[in-house]
Amino acid sequence: MARPKVFVIFYSTYGHIHTVSKSIKEGLEKAGNVDIEVYQFPETLSEDILGKMHAPPKPDVPVITVDKLTEADGFLFGFPTRFGSAPAQVKSFFDATGGLWAKGALYGKPAGIFFSTGSQHGGQETTAFSFLPNLAHHGMIYVPTGFRNPNLFDNSEVVGGSPWGTGTVAGGDGSRQPNEKELSVAVTQGEEFANVVAKLAA
Repeated sequence: MARPKVFVIFYSTYGHIHTVSKSIKEGLEKAGNVDIEVYQFPETLSEDILGKMHAPPKPDVPVITVDKLTEADGFLFGFPTRFGSAPAQVKSFFDATGGLWAKGALYGKPAGIFFSTGSQHGGQETTAFSFLPNLAHHGMIYVPTGFRNPNLFDNSEVVGGSPWGTGTVAGGDGSRQPNEKELSVAVTQGEEFANVVAKLAA
């Protein structure tokens, strides 16, 4: 019997979410019970605009298509916040999934979320919360992280993330990179999510 397949799909402007996605994948691999494919959301900004934003080149990761979604048994979506919700690139992609919605093609498939913000109070939880309607309308099963990783209780330093999912705090200028505690939460999220997907598939 083939193992269930999890897609990790991210949008990353400055690399923070891409870094977190690698630890998410590490956790999925650690569980050892799912197959994994990693994709990025399509970019909607021109190279000229991205250059003016001083955005680095996109990573060498394939771009997801709407039709490809039907091949997965579960999804972990990662993206930075834009005013407390998903960025336009992610919204635009989901706006194009109406055909899948009409067929119920994603119904019953589990999904989790990971995210980044510029500050501790920049929408770490609302980014996930405001994305839930996309999952609900498709009939997808939201799988939160909960407090499975003890670093979510750590108040000794800045640690992004919440029971809603893994999070990192990028800093106002993007100079802060995901730290070991945040990446540890990402590994936990990946591992626990894989176990849920495997149970549902069984």
